[in-house]
Amino acid sequence: MRFFLLHNTIKRALILATFMSISAMVIAQERTNQVSALETYFNETITYKNQNKINLALESLDKAASLAEETEDEKALVDCYHKFALLYLELDKRETTIFYWDRATVLLNELEYPYGRAVHKYIESILLFDSGNNFQAIFMLNESKQLSNDRNLLNNILLLEANIYLAIEKYDSAELNFNSLIVNNDMFEKEFLMVKAHLGLAKLYLSTEDYDESIKNGISALEVSEANNFTKEVFEANEILGQAYEKREKYDLSLVHNRNLLTLKDSIFTLEKVKAEAKTADRIQFEFMAEEIKRQDDQITELNESRNRSEITAILTSAFLTIISLLAVSLFRNNQIKLKTNDLLQTKNRELQTARDAAVQAMEAKTNFLSTVSHELRTPLYAVTGLAHLLLEENPTDNQKEHLKSLKFSGDYLLNFINDILQINKIDADKLEPMNIEFNLKKVLAEVINSLQQSAKENNTKIVLDYDEKIPKNLMSDPLKLSQIFMNLVGNAIKFTKNGEVNVIARLQKKEEDDVTLYFEVMDNGIGISNEQQQNIFDSFEQGSIQINREYGGTGLGLTIVKSLLGLFESKIQLKSTLGQGSSFFFELDLKCKDSVVDDIAFEMPEKDYDLNGLHVLVVEDNKINQVITKKMLNKKGVSCEIASNGNTAVEMANSSQYDGILMDIHMPGISGVEATIQIRKFDTVIPIIALTAISLDDSLESFFAAGCNDVVTKPFKPEVFYQKIGENILEPKLKKSLT
Repeated sequence: MRFFLLHNTIKRALILATFMSISAMVIAQERTNQVSALETYFNETITYKNQNKINLALESLDKAASLAEETEDEKALVDCYHKFALLYLELDKRETTIFYWDRATVLLNELEYPYGRAVHKYIESILLFDSGNNFQAIFMLNESKQLSNDRNLLNNILLLEANIYLAIEKYDSAELNFNSLIVNNDMFEKEFLMVKAHLGLAKLYLSTEDYDESIKNGISALEVSEANNFTKEVFEANEILGQAYEKREKYDLSLVHNRNLLTLKDSIFTLEKVKAEAKTADRIQFEFMAEEIKRQDDQITELNESRNRSEITAILTSAFLTIISLLAVSLFRNNQIKLKTNDLLQTKNRELQTARDAAVQAMEAKTNFLSTVSHELRTPLYAVTGLAHLLLEENPTDNQKEHLKSLKFSGDYLLNFINDILQINKIDADKLEPMNIEFNLKKVLAEVINSLQQSAKENNTKIVLDYDEKIPKNLMSDPLKLSQIFMNLVGNAIKFTKNGEVNVIARLQKKEEDDVTLYFEVMDNGIGISNEQQQNIFDSFEQGSIQINREYGGTGLGLTIVKSLLGLFESKIQLKSTLGQGSSFFFELDLKCKDSVVDDIAFEMPEKDYDLNGLHVLVVEDNKINQVITKKMLNKKGVSCEIASNGNTAVEMANSSQYDGILMDIHMPGISGVEATIQIRKFDTVIPIIALTAISLDDSLESFFAAGCNDVVTKPFKPEVFYQKIGENILEPKLKKSLT
């Protein structure tokens, strides 16, 4: 009988657990679908807004707002209110813009939402600029920048800032911002921001009477606008071109664009379009007002019901007054004790506040210190690794070769240590965001394994890739960060596995339309990890024990980096291990795939052994030792070069001489490599420019590309990477040009 009851109890427990698990999965799936739908509506809103289809943009945004209210997603609702505010600003409905901005203010007072606050201040700066308060608007934009590193928002801030500088005639600052946006890599509004930048430059040059540059930028804006159906910007480009050609006394071309304006006015600013936009805008606003009135009516009803209850409560309250008065003396004494306690708590709170402020300052100081130190260490490391490489290629004796290899190993070890510390601090400082680009997962894993084969051979260990061919070939994510994850996991497994095997497993867990869940595992049969050591194995500088650290070396940061990087993908690393038998690290990743992309498209060009003989380049480098090393490395491959010791000299030499390409150091006294690149791009938009930088915590790769760089190489660099970049960016364009 007891067995029968126990059996039923277990059965009911299993059914309940299964039901709860299925319910959790259903809720999670519904949540994913809701987020995906919101993103779709937001993307539609941006597209319609940029194409001047404001009524359609409002319709899409209204659907997003309804979904946000239905799911009680307050952050999404804040985003909707902000987008409504911006759309009504396009319709010159300033009062409605302020109304939605105020609604967002109410929600933000109760939310911890840095991105929402950043957009809030961005809209406030637009309103200030619109009112003529230019300097207040710039101040507000700077506050907005501090709150979020969202790429699209920062690009729009850059555009608004440029327009403000243009309004107050700070032409140099405006020109710098506009030029940066011309080569932007925004995921949502790349072409639109490019058009706005060209239009801004066209206006700027029109104001400074540089009519040829104004015409050049006006034509670029017109071409991109027509290709993307940006009708409002097409009108603006024709308007500027009409004025610029008239100033250049090219009246026939001015007449063409002025006639275009008349045609565009009839097609863009039609009465039907204005009516449709006004009707949609008013309907959405009235519906929102009606819902707000209904909510207030419900509150009034609740208050009336509460008033009736209050009359009864008043009668009962009077009956208790006598009792309360008897307790007054006792309460008074208790209050005295409470006041003393509160004073003590406030004192402790002030102490905690002071301690917290000190901790924040210490964290900022640590971040700045590591940023500076990492850059300063990389410069001499470039000399160490570069000279070691050059000496190894000059036929040293066996004894010298052994010493040089040890020197090169020590330099590489120190560089990896610096990179690990810098990577951890970037994640801690929220400076990293995963990209979302197309990539080939199998190729990423194969490259990681190939790069670690030498280490595996030294330990007499075999690396096996177990790859599920059902995994879609065209995935969307961040291949660089994924390769860092696997580089650390596989490298860690090899380090602790001698005369054994490391298995890298990739499995397709599930696929629903474009959503893919993958399972990854890195398994070895090495020394294993005890249960006690597993508790802190993912902490910084932890390798299990002092003995392990002494025997195997390493920084103890690899698994910490893996854990932090997976956190960016909202995933979690897990571990199974038995001491003396091996370890298994595994995790799942949710990715997007693109079934529409043809499978045999090459995502990345394979590495080539380029013949660089005959190239002539300009090397921009302020450090004398680095000048010598870089020149020798180039001469080894038959590449001739000239040296510029600072940015100003580089601009002059690039303007007066012919080079196949430019190797541009970023950190230099005077003007930086970024500023020098921007100036060179004004008179030469074709010459390949490769940035060479001892990159620090605060450096943004995006700013290098925005300035006009074709690629970036981090110092100290591996010679094969250095030559590969020169081949891809300088030699190949030269060969293609010679064939045309």
